[in-house]
Amino acid sequence: MTTAKAQNIENDLYLNNRAPLLKKNYMELPLGAVRPEGWLKEQMQRMCDGMTGHLDELYEKVMGARNGWLGGDGDVWERGPYWIDGLLPLAYIMDDTKLKMKVQPWIEWALQSQQADGYFGPDTDREPEAGLQRNNAKDWWPKMVVLKFLKQYYDATGDERVIPFMTRYFKYQLKQLNITPLNHWTYWGKMRGGDNLLVIYWLYNITGEKFLLELGDLVTEQTADWTGEFLKRDMMNSLFSVHCVNLAQGIKQPVIRYQATKDRSHMDAIDMGYKDLMRTHGWPIGLYGGDELLHTGNPTQGSELCTTVEMMFSLEKMVEITGRTDWADWLERITFNALPTQITDNFDARQYYQQLNQVQISRQDRNFVTCYNGTDQLFGLLTGYPCCTSNLHQGWPKFTRNLWFATEDRGLAALFYSPSSVTAKVGNGTNVQITENTSYPFEGNIRFKLSILDRKTKKVAFPLHLRVPHWCKEAVVKVNDRKWGKAAAGSIIKVYREWTSNDVVELEMPMDIKVSRWYERSAVIERGPLVYALKIGESWKKVQDDRKFGKHYGDWYYEVYPTTAWNYCLPEEALKAEKLTEAFKVVEKNVQGYPWNLENAPIEIHTQGKRMKEWQMYNGSAGPLPYSTQYQVETSPLEDIVLVPYGCTTLRITEFPVTRK
Repeated sequence: MTTAKAQNIENDLYLNNRAPLLKKNYMELPLGAVRPEGWLKEQMQRMCDGMTGHLDELYEKVMGARNGWLGGDGDVWERGPYWIDGLLPLAYIMDDTKLKMKVQPWIEWALQSQQADGYFGPDTDREPEAGLQRNNAKDWWPKMVVLKFLKQYYDATGDERVIPFMTRYFKYQLKQLNITPLNHWTYWGKMRGGDNLLVIYWLYNITGEKFLLELGDLVTEQTADWTGEFLKRDMMNSLFSVHCVNLAQGIKQPVIRYQATKDRSHMDAIDMGYKDLMRTHGWPIGLYGGDELLHTGNPTQGSELCTTVEMMFSLEKMVEITGRTDWADWLERITFNALPTQITDNFDARQYYQQLNQVQISRQDRNFVTCYNGTDQLFGLLTGYPCCTSNLHQGWPKFTRNLWFATEDRGLAALFYSPSSVTAKVGNGTNVQITENTSYPFEGNIRFKLSILDRKTKKVAFPLHLRVPHWCKEAVVKVNDRKWGKAAAGSIIKVYREWTSNDVVELEMPMDIKVSRWYERSAVIERGPLVYALKIGESWKKVQDDRKFGKHYGDWYYEVYPTTAWNYCLPEEALKAEKLTEAFKVVEKNVQGYPWNLENAPIEIHTQGKRMKEWQMYNGSAGPLPYSTQYQVETSPLEDIVLVPYGCTTLRITEFPVTRK
């Protein structure tokens, strides 16, 4: 292991917090500095070719020229801004000229809509098509989404118009919030004020204008007290206590506020909230039973797609501010399990709700809090509520952008892993590129290759920060094929040395089979960041809608039916720690192209299970989960079954009953 030590020099190469805000160890890189490679590039290209790149055509009546955020007479609320909040980072990360051209009119109209007092956006309330929520043009909430995509636009382009625009708007907001607070028009602004606060602090770091700190205090006063709610413990330990997406967005608010207060109670609150959430409503994929409102951890409850992408964004910001490796684990758990399964391979349809134990997808009412004409679980362009059609696009692009951070000690950090490359300044301002070659999350080995881009520079000293996930007992680091050192679970290892072009760092993280226990003491099989589920044969059926359940839901949807048995349990004997290697055989394949389906699943786990005859369908879903090992029923003989990564499935059993018989 090298004995060189990193110089303790503050990083002025990238934007950090300005005093009195808390100094961060990790900072965002400009949008476009990180590019996807390997399977992730294929994933992002499918978004470009699918609904993300073409939503203005597929959902023309809302995302087309009549949208109020383009100056038209159509929708003036969140849906247009939601789409751009994902389309914009996709366009710049993929350097796609056509997509940039689709984004630019939204940017221009927003900037040019600003009035003399600082207000911007549509100023006329409108009723949308029948059956959808009323629009409020002056609602604070949709403007928070616009602020998010304007921030990203500035990060990508440095367009100087953005800074005075935001300054004028925030001065308007400081005056107006005492008259019309965040919850004046709808309660969404109050619940999601953390998104507003995030951009306020970002602008303060650029301009240093003190009124922004005052505005941050005011916005915090008018935002739901997430810190207090988590510490009181009533919300997480109750049914139907909070909207699922509000929780996903609100969970970052205490961390964002922590930058100003430095009060540890914010961190304590999230730790307490997380423990309560996982105990009462939690799922092994990092989400929770929340079909609109919190609704237990039953694996046949629903989880909304908006929850997935908003929780991802929250965790990305939380890790940036704190460097917490457990939150990085949480983010990967959601990204690599929940996100890919809820959108079709070619990005032409999505589910509003997914289920952990999902054995049939059909148009009918289920045991959900909100069931919209039986369409919530279907794959479609606009099934369920249309918000997810607009909002899903931020998931992969923002995750890709945040694969790499600048560090306060003038280095680079890989705090999440996927095939990618990063171009950034390090050390004394030298430009370098690091290529991350890996099939992660399907394998635990990652290879980083460095290139110095400045022709006159042969060597550059800087630290490379690498996270070791909590699921890895011990990681090994090699530099140029020589062992550099080891690192414990949950740590961040800092490889500091004088680098030259073609230097290679290898991170080896062994993945072991693990068993965790969930609802009704069911068993879940895990390996690395991935959860594994029963491989069930799928029969997809594209249905032309002949029941006319609303024009805004499109003309077709997909139903999916099982072609193989699903009602399996696992024998208790096989789950003992000393038997796992023998009972669960890992079969690895090469990752080729798009990995998130049954055909291309890069990993299979072969094991044995027993059919439970009494466990049958109920109301279109798997029936109530038998309590493991307490009430035993007759089971069939052992059969060979196959488990695949959860993200590769559409139909699945994830939480398995356990039997002694």
